[in-house]
Amino acid sequence: MTPLNNRQFLLARRPVGAASRDDFTFQTVPVDAVAEGQILVKSEYLSLDPAMRGWMNEGKSYIAPVELGAVMRALGVGRVIESQHPKFAAGDYVQGALGVQDYFVGEPKGFNKVDPNVVPLQRYLSALGMTGMSAYFALLEVGAPKSGDTVVISGAAGAVGSMAGQIAKIKGCRVIGIAGGAEKCHALLNDYGFDGAIDYKNEDIHAGLKRECPKGVDVYFDNVGGEILDAVLTRLAPKARVVICGAISQYNNKEAVKGPANYLSLLVNRARMEGFVVMDHAANFASAGMEIAGWLAQGKINSKEHVVDGLETFPETLMMLFKGENTGKLVLKV
Repeated sequence: MTPLNNRQFLLARRPVGAASRDDFTFQTVPVDAVAEGQILVKSEYLSLDPAMRGWMNEGKSYIAPVELGAVMRALGVGRVIESQHPKFAAGDYVQGALGVQDYFVGEPKGFNKVDPNVVPLQRYLSALGMTGMSAYFALLEVGAPKSGDTVVISGAAGAVGSMAGQIAKIKGCRVIGIAGGAEKCHALLNDYGFDGAIDYKNEDIHAGLKRECPKGVDVYFDNVGGEILDAVLTRLAPKARVVICGAISQYNNKEAVKGPANYLSLLVNRARMEGFVVMDHAANFASAGMEIAGWLAQGKINSKEHVVDGLETFPETLMMLFKGENTGKLVLKV
């Protein structure tokens, strides 16, 4: 085999505030030999997620931080080029933690085979990937919506939010999305079938919630945190459920994370707020994937991928998430 060169982004330092290109080292190195129990994968698409910003920070979290000098962690899909592992063969397509690089060499821990003939490869990073799993389990297991409930979703035009809203509609809920800008709000209503939209950039969030949720909020699916979380807390219905799936407004803070000032609404309304980590539900990913695949085939779910070309664009493309520049799942085509 002709020697392969591997472009990689390594974490060079822990960012303070927003991450930038200066926080990474971009290098090209020869691809390592494949040892017993390992596979060599050519990356095709990488998933860019808000959680990546948290993985750069030092300190206790639900997953160990990326070590300085290590390849930046990223989930991806790609094709097996060489295998020394009994469960995988050259030519297989796989989904797993490939890292921000052209080639992955290592043990395929947590890797799964995928079929590009069933859906486009990038969809295994959106509706049939961790995005879909997050929306599915955070909404159904933590939010526990009932038919007729009013479900409010922040970051609703993003990857997880748009999926969660569509699943809530399938379950018979009235769904209101919070998003930034007329274009995203239009997409919520026309592409994803939401019942209402609140444009936090161009209208008062409290007035929007009063208009769209006159009887209160039964389930709040939070991807944003900060002021929007505080606003929704004032509109909770009795026995409401608040799902903390993410807090993208807080990830680039240079100061301490801002907590909710209106948390006493949880007491008054006998409501609950619960955090969510998708890997807690890994044992049930296969069954959830089958149900989501069925919804896709039936046209009940619209999955959008915002694809950007070029591994070399990684730092700038990642920051699109925090500037609200993507609609749907942000994917980097290697």
